[in-house]
Amino acid sequence: MSQAVFLTGNLMRHVAVMSSTASIGILAVFAVDFVDVMFIAMLGKAELAAAVGYAGTLLFFTNSINIGLSIAAGSLVARAIGAYEAERARRLATSVAMLAALVSLLVPMVVVPNLPSILSLLGAEGATLDFATRYCTIILPTMICMGLAMTSMAVLRAYGAAKASMLTTLGGGVVNAILDPILIFGLDLGLDGAAYASVVARAFMMAGGIWLVVSRCNGYARPSLSAVSQDLRPMLAIAGPAVLTNLATPVGNAIVTREMAKYGTDAVAAMAVIGRLTPLAFAVVLALSGAIGPIIGQNFGAGRLDRVRRAFLDGLLFVGLYVLFVSVLLFLLRDLIAGMFNATGEMAALLFLFCGPLALLQFFNGALFVCNASFNNLGKPIYSTALNWARHTIGTLPFVLLGASFAGAAGVLAGQAFGGILFALVGILAARRLMTNLEPAPNPDSFEGEEKRLHQVTGQRVW
Repeated sequence: MSQAVFLTGNLMRHVAVMSSTASIGILAVFAVDFVDVMFIAMLGKAELAAAVGYAGTLLFFTNSINIGLSIAAGSLVARAIGAYEAERARRLATSVAMLAALVSLLVPMVVVPNLPSILSLLGAEGATLDFATRYCTIILPTMICMGLAMTSMAVLRAYGAAKASMLTTLGGGVVNAILDPILIFGLDLGLDGAAYASVVARAFMMAGGIWLVVSRCNGYARPSLSAVSQDLRPMLAIAGPAVLTNLATPVGNAIVTREMAKYGTDAVAAMAVIGRLTPLAFAVVLALSGAIGPIIGQNFGAGRLDRVRRAFLDGLLFVGLYVLFVSVLLFLLRDLIAGMFNATGEMAALLFLFCGPLALLQFFNGALFVCNASFNNLGKPIYSTALNWARHTIGTLPFVLLGASFAGAAGVLAGQAFGGILFALVGILAARRLMTNLEPAPNPDSFEGEEKRLHQVTGQRVW
């Protein structure tokens, strides 16, 4: 297949195609999560839905580590492809995959023994704490499956194989959707059944992702500890800040979850539903973060700085149009959504609030995704780290507390949403300033002290 596919062609089309295809896979996974909550709500215990909410916050934390490592894979591989260095791209992809596997084995060893304490800090207690602990105990040991699956999907996107990446997540979603009713109701496993279905789906995604990278792109090399040692510094230069960047999101969610816990089980159950509805409705926005990165990375690696700037602007425009469309759709369907979960009282009020004005504010989250993807692929991942931590700490806690003081649980939701506006604007200004002063991408191997190489493609220099 052609490798540097983003160096030519209409950039808005690349953004739309990459985001749309990636979102289909993401949509499948989060649609299953959404159905999980709906099935669990049918069991008739609010504590079960709340337990999934607490567990989701913790699992988001562990997945954020995997996301950070996959960002390093996508960024390094895309730049190497843009510079027409196929062997280095394969070596880097394999090194990041090996690092992801190691980290994904170590983290559960630390977290699982301390689950009750960690979930208690989030506000879980009583039966809800017991359910959440059991749920996480089943799923967390499969973190390695998600680590290798996410790395593989990032490598596929770096090669422009958006459909192959989509198939990985879509397949996992289908497996989960088939197993959910069988295990939850057919075998009467309840919440445990939902967890076991997720375990099988994760294993399927890992196997499928690795197979597609090898068969479609020849994107992995033979594993080598010496290669990992050689690539460790450039990997950590991106993965370290990227992991820290992504850890900020679950920290912010933990702040919101803990504040929401003060308003009872119904409020936390509403958060659990909203937590599943958000990625379902805004899957394209979430996908844009991983989709626009390879476009920027390849053009940066090839020295096409004009296309880097244009891709950034097209990404923002795409986010705006999509969020407007989905917000109108959510508003029209708000009664149906509340009815699906038998939501009444405060739970219904919170769902209506999300499906109304707060949905429009998802544009600013989308803008942050575009900015972070740009920073990561332009060699400035520390910018993403600073921006995301600022947004999810000083852009969350004060706003959430202020909102709660005026409007209770509804104010918590509103505060979380409004806190993102300021930092999205800061991110856009910082990204535009960075792109104004761009220089062509350095070779990541320069971290090892090698001289920067000039590559020849059809008689012309890449940079």
